[in-house]
Order: sequence, then C-alpha cells, then structure tokens
Amino acid sequence: MTKALYTKIIVTLIMLFFSVVMIVPFLWMISTSFKMPAEVFQYPIKWIPDQFMWDHHVKVWTGANSFGHYYLNSLKVALISTVGAVLLSALAAYGFARIEFKGRNAMFIIYLSMMMVPPQVLFVPKFIMFDWVGIYNTHWALILPGVFTIFGVFMMRQFFFSVPHEISEAAFIDGAGHFRIFSRIILPMAKPSLATLAIIDFSWHWNDYENALVFLIDQDLYTVPLGLQNFILENTVDYNGMMAAATAGIIPMILVFLIGQKYIIQGVASSAVKG
Repeated sequence: MTKALYTKIIVTLIMLFFSVVMIVPFLWMISTSFKMPAEVFQYPIKWIPDQFMWDHHVKVWTGANSFGHYYLNSLKVALISTVGAVLLSALAAYGFARIEFKGRNAMFIIYLSMMMVPPQVLFVPKFIMFDWVGIYNTHWALILPGVFTIFGVFMMRQFFFSVPHEISEAAFIDGAGHFRIFSRIILPMAKPSLATLAIIDFSWHWNDYENALVFLIDQDLYTVPLGLQNFILENTVDYNGMMAAATAGIIPMILVFLIGQKYIIQGVASSAVKG
C-alpha cells in the first residue's frame, strides 16, 4: 500500500474514534430514558434494557408542564427568527457583494467586527431597550434580535462573490434592476447556502437558553431549553425522566440535520469558493 493510502486509513480511524466518543453520551441518554431507575448507574453499562419503560417519556409529554407547550413556543420563535434572518442576511449580503458604494468594505469590516463582542455584554442594554418598547417578557424579545445575524451575512456574501459578475451585467443590459436580479437570478442560485443558513440558524434559536432565561419570566412563554431546565429542577432525582426530557428536546435537531445535511455540505463548500 502507498503512503497516501496509509495516511487515509489512519485519518479515517482517528475520525472514527472521535465520532464514537461523541456519540456514546447520546446513546447512553436514549438508553437511560427507557431504563428502570435501578439500572441508571449499573456497571457495566447495559445499553439495551431488559424491559423498555415508556412511562418516563409519557410523563414528559403529559405531566403538569407538558413539553408540547414548550415545543410550540420554540417553534414559533425559531421559525419566525429563521425566516427573517435568512431574508435579511441575503439582502444585506447582496448589497455588500454586488453593489458598489463608497466605504463598502470598511462598513463590512466594522459590521463583521461585532462578532467579537460577547453577547453577554449586550444583555443589560437589551433589557433596557426591550423594557422601554414594551416587548420584555414576550417572544418578540427573542425574535427581533434573532433576525439579525452577522454570520449569516458573512456566509451569504461569500457565496454571492462566487457568482460570476457577467450574469448580473447581462441582466442589467436587459433592463433588470438590482431587486429583480436578486430575486429572479441570484437567490435561486443560492438555495444550498440559504438552506444551510436556515438549518444553522434554526439550531441556534432552538437551543438558545441564555436569552430566554434573561428575557422571559412567565412560564407560559418558556421555550424548550427553559422547559428542560424547569423539568430538571422539579425532578432532581428522576434521572430517567431527565434523559427522556433531553431526548425530547433534541429530536427536532436530529430531524433537521437528517433532512438538510446535503444542503449543509453544498452550502459550506459553495460559500468557501471565493472571498
């Protein structure tokens, strides 16, 4: 075998090892959610229980604080934020990539530098602003900031740079304006990048714990991360129930990834072509 083949085998084995290390806790979580309480800390670990206990999952969905309500809240926040973020990011990225104006690059660098600001630093200013405009303790306190994503603008800008300028120039000659070029030509070509951004942004909003903790008070407004924390606090010794609740919280992320994994690969590859 050649040296290149040996290197490929070694790299594959290393990646396989780290993949197993990362997936083992996830498998243990699912296995524990179906076990009897006495089997949680059993050693050696019994990955497949002798008897599957569905009571823990039933409790998560039918208890006093049903996860169904938390799911609806999270879907509302995540879907609206994701749609807004994808649309605004595409519009802003098109302006930075395809429209020439004075100070464009300097403005983009300043905009991009905001990624270095820790989000925790903005909690107090956001709290004051949201309380002033009357959206504190509402889902709008999560949705409105969520529709602006610096990463999304950067990612879409990289893709728009990879689109040949000759396409836009030909459209200009035919009498098309920027909005028509954006909506009829550029945007359809950006479907993989748009889908990738939507998947990543949806994951961010679905798993957002800090903002929900700071800006939501009423339990009726809780999203899945807060609902999971609330469930854990109320069931401090019910490890099976905790694992069942955690499994319920992660299911949408698994489904979103399985459905859109091919778009993630295409989108990341196309966005890295030209910068």
